Amino acid sequence: MEIAITEGIKVSVDQYFLPEYSSPTERHYVFGYKIRIDNLSASAVQLLKRNWEIIDITGDKREVVRGDGVVGKSPIIQPGESFEYVSGCHFVSPIGKMKGSYEMIRVRDNSPFDVQIPEFTLQPKYSIN
Repeated sequence: MEIAITEGIKVSVDQYFLPEYSSPTERHYVFGYKIRIDNLSASAVQLLKRNWEIIDITGDKREVVRGDGVVGKSPIIQPGESFEYVSGCHFVSPIGKMKGSYEMIRVRDNSPFDVQIPEFTLQPKYSIN
């Protein structure tokens, strides 16, 4: 599990390979990831946008994803609370990585700040030596 803490917001990422949706002979590898956002700060925060950089180890693919919220939501996370979601991506190779940030605001005064999403590697467990 990868973890980053920015201004009292803890982001934890756990990744997993989805063999039932993958086809290595067709260069199609599908991964899921679960993200947990814990508000360790004293202020309620709202997640407004996500920014991702997705890199395939072969160099065939390099994507930048920017969008509103996550999984169709812009959650408000109170102090001491958390928000979790699951998403996924696919690669043409068995190894890739992702990193990014969330654009958030403090609800009390609408002050914006960016929260780091830790870089994490996506690869099937069987490929780890």
